[in-house]
Amino acid sequence: MMISMMLLALLGSLPQDPADTKTETDLSAIRSATEFAGMSFTDEELAQLLPWATNNISAFGALREVPLNHGIAPATIFMPAQPRNQVSQVAKQDPLPEVLRPNNLEDLYWADIPTLSALLKSRQVTSVELTRLFLDRLKEVDKTLLCVTSFTEKIALTQAQKRDEELARGRWRGPLHGIPYGLKDLCSVRGTKTTWGATPFKDQLLNEDAAVFRKLDTAGAVLIAKTTLGALAMGDVWYGGKTRSPWDTSIGSSGSSAGSAAAVAAGALPFAIGSETLGSIISPSTLCGNSALRPTFGRVSRTGAMALSWTMDKLGPMCRTLQDTAFVLNAIHGTDGKDLAAVTVDFTIPGKTDVRGWRVGYSPAHFENSPEHLAALDQLREMGIEMVETQLPQYPVWPLMIILFAECAAAFDDLTRNNLDDELVEQGPNAWPNTFRVARLIPAVDYIRAQRIRTLLMLETNEVFRDLVAFVSPAGNFETLGITNLTGHPALVAPCGFRDGMPVSLTFNGQLFDESRLIALGRAAARGRSASPSAASRTFQRKRRTFPAARPPARTCTPRPAS
Repeated sequence: MMISMMLLALLGSLPQDPADTKTETDLSAIRSATEFAGMSFTDEELAQLLPWATNNISAFGALREVPLNHGIAPATIFMPAQPRNQVSQVAKQDPLPEVLRPNNLEDLYWADIPTLSALLKSRQVTSVELTRLFLDRLKEVDKTLLCVTSFTEKIALTQAQKRDEELARGRWRGPLHGIPYGLKDLCSVRGTKTTWGATPFKDQLLNEDAAVFRKLDTAGAVLIAKTTLGALAMGDVWYGGKTRSPWDTSIGSSGSSAGSAAAVAAGALPFAIGSETLGSIISPSTLCGNSALRPTFGRVSRTGAMALSWTMDKLGPMCRTLQDTAFVLNAIHGTDGKDLAAVTVDFTIPGKTDVRGWRVGYSPAHFENSPEHLAALDQLREMGIEMVETQLPQYPVWPLMIILFAECAAAFDDLTRNNLDDELVEQGPNAWPNTFRVARLIPAVDYIRAQRIRTLLMLETNEVFRDLVAFVSPAGNFETLGITNLTGHPALVAPCGFRDGMPVSLTFNGQLFDESRLIALGRAAARGRSASPSAASRTFQRKRRTFPAARPPARTCTPRPAS
């Protein structure tokens, strides 16, 4: 208590004018505060830390302006809602298509999961063939995109051979049987490095299989690579370089699920697993033009995955099509008994569903000056969807991120204390090392206050969503992104067009544990676009298939429009 009060007093004495933040007096005050916290930093590190600590004072002030009834408890044990079975209101899974083996297997670079599954189940293509095909492709694109931390070729070929033997005996594990995939390298797999994208951990071997890996193995999927992430799940810069976008290799693919997004977008993986704490599935999927799903918090066990924020981390699929996300989620959802936040709630793989009359919320302010997104809204209306102007709860979202900062600093406490943060590639005011240091100056009282406000945010967001199937916004809108990551609501990334030659997307944010309807809605919107493809969508198909050279798939492999 005394230490907290002394820290608060010291922080309150810091000047508010950024021009005055580098005086010796200020550095002395901040040094005293960090010493009370049991830390020791260099003068350079303290100089980086000081302006951010000053900004935090403003954030604390904003949080203190929010009235709180004494009975509001903090969300310290985070559960977005009591798990309950949702009424699906969706059509059941579509049957696998009838397809023929293409003359050139490279045509399968762009095939969706139902197509690949049908070819494997009918034994027209073997899992070993498919695994070698995508391994070769991934090795080629990785030279440019830097999207892989390690290839798991030995594991892959062992799994693929086993899948073929099982099919020969008549055993089919389901739609993912024999299909290659990539796993973001914050998930552990025995016998492989789990680097977290960061220099201090680049040789790390963990004696544990992540729950998501075990579940995908049970479903029959074949792991061919660990994909890159920005160091410790921030951005797209890792110890091996900067992961690139297949659309424009002069820029990064965003992060932190950078490698998963880039590899899928380049036709080098049928699907991949990413993670999100605050945009790490949505952002790279948007930039790379992928379909992706950030599930409800607790829907997928995080056992064996690097912790950044225990109350915000989520794992989810990054895929070719929205329907593909359903196949993957069906394989990985549910508790393993080890992640205490994970629950098992029913999930239905949706087929083609009539969405007419469904209510979808939106905020007109989110769509200003964005003709691509406005056109997507008009399309939803034309489909018979009722678009409802909706206001999300009004709370100071960015100040609430002290929850994330405090938790990530706690997760990497040893890294900071042992000065191993100096080994991270990115340094400076906006990089992890400084963020971890700044978090030392977040008073516990204000952290708990933020969690109490989060409780209000959860309750009010649930109320807003009560009569809606989804709330739609441009992907990357921070208000929606921040709120739904704090409350645990799921989000679906749906590509909807292009701007300046780069893909743009919508996010459909759904009710808790209602991913089935969310995917059904996104599929319906995608079918609407594919029924009358725009020049932009045709350009997308053409451009993505030429990185690097790959022939368009034969008609026998794509009997129906992707959705």
